[in-house]
Amino acid sequence: MTKKMFFAGYGGQGIMLTGQMVASAAILEGKETTFFPSYGPEMRGGTANCTVIVSDKPISSPLIFESDCVLAMNLPSMLKFEPTLKPGGVLLLNKSLIHQAAKRDDITKYEIAANEMASELGNTVVANMIMLGAFVRTTGIVKEESIIQVIHNVFDQKKAELADLNIKAFNLWRD
Repeated sequence: MTKKMFFAGYGGQGIMLTGQMVASAAILEGKETTFFPSYGPEMRGGTANCTVIVSDKPISSPLIFESDCVLAMNLPSMLKFEPTLKPGGVLLLNKSLIHQAAKRDDITKYEIAANEMASELGNTVVANMIMLGAFVRTTGIVKEESIIQVIHNVFDQKKAELADLNIKAFNLWRD
């Protein structure tokens, strides 16, 4: 089993953290993984995406040209990465910022109002964790428990309140 995925949005949306969390969860589960970030020229507001590959056998390259899953946080990301999906792939869209329908009819699409849901939690910064929860539940690439462990590792005791908020956001979306 090898799964290739793109996580994409603009700088400041937590795209890299989301991809790193999936890769870290895969490592916790004893899987092979790669994480390959790509940034636009700006730190915030510019384009940001990463590729993550999760496999049960060694991975020869972190580069991918065809994906099994795409998580798009904004319209430019959807437009760029939707065409990379294999037929039968999974596309997760942040419909808070993407007001255009995906064109493909040979993939499974999920539209999540991540920004609105995060706003209801009182912190729009956790929209990426809502999308991560949807991603994990729809793809099954890693276990929910593994992501929870990674969240605790990232937001250690010094930032325990952030761990609680991120876990709450991660658990918010259910299909």
